[in-house]
Amino acid sequence: MSPRLIRAAADATGRRPGRPLRITVDGEPVTGIAGQSIAGVLLAAGRTSWRTARSGAPRGVFCGIGVCFDCVLTVNGAPDVRACRRRAADGDVVTTQSRVEVADGDVAASQSRAEVADGDVVTTQSRADGSTDGAAGEGA
Repeated sequence: MSPRLIRAAADATGRRPGRPLRITVDGEPVTGIAGQSIAGVLLAAGRTSWRTARSGAPRGVFCGIGVCFDCVLTVNGAPDVRACRRRAADGDVVTTQSRVEVADGDVAASQSRAEVADGDVVTTQSRADGSTDGAAGEGA
């Protein structure tokens, strides 16, 4: 395969040099460029980690190709989205996730809390066994 230049207007990936976008991360606006992954936007803004492991160690991008799941976060209310694989879209609402111990101390859970457009709060919890609990409601 030989390298070739693809004109921006013909780029099927949707990258448009210079077209800015804005996402909200944990309530703070972050700017990026159309075509960047969410991880790319966060790294360009100087954020190298956005969740913590069960041990408390910071996590962000590790592999950068969607294999390791170190970069998961919640995007527009959908939990466990890999930031390195999801292209940022203007207006995305991103919330970070972290590992926490459940009350009995046996199961570590990934919890995220996302504000929904109408003011409701959606909280989801993914357990190590793959089951998911979710609750929605005003201030839940």
